[in-house]
Amino acid sequence: YLAMVRHMDEGIGNILQALARAGADENTLVVFTSDNGGERFSDTWPLKGGKMDLLEGGIRVPYIVRWPGRIAAGGTTSQLAITMDWVATFLAAAGVQPHSDYPLDGIDLLPVLEHPERRIERELYWRMKFRDQKAMRSGNWKYLSLEGSEFLFDLSKDTRERANRAKREAERLAQMRQMY
Repeated sequence: YLAMVRHMDEGIGNILQALARAGADENTLVVFTSDNGGERFSDTWPLKGGKMDLLEGGIRVPYIVRWPGRIAAGGTTSQLAITMDWVATFLAAAGVQPHSDYPLDGIDLLPVLEHPERRIERELYWRMKFRDQKAMRSGNWKYLSLEGSEFLFDLSKDTRERANRAKREAERLAQMRQMY
């Protein structure tokens, strides 16, 4: 594990050094992220789950963005984002409009990256054949269906997805199920 982290760190350093040597480090958007949560030996604390789960430990990953010429260092955001957002963000950063015949699934994150206090409200949806999983995020609320059992979590108060609010918030559960 430590060897992998060392190699990854060296590789990222090599990329950033190459950008600096080319004089492109100030005006290049660099993103470091992952496609999904931790594998079976990962510690995703305080989140539950990992790869193959639609629990937060299986879908929530950090991302690091570097673009010194446009994005201030040290910012953090609680923006709900998904990997498909990077295509829209890269196109916007390049000043290119997406082709009208191929609508994008993601949104441009530049407004949030430039102003981390902003948030773009949206819903996100996931599905996975393994264990017949479905999930939806709307703000701080998460709908999860796992092998036919339904759950509703308020992630602002319960990041570990321990308190199923489905019975107490039956109307919200029904609304999110229908939206899904």
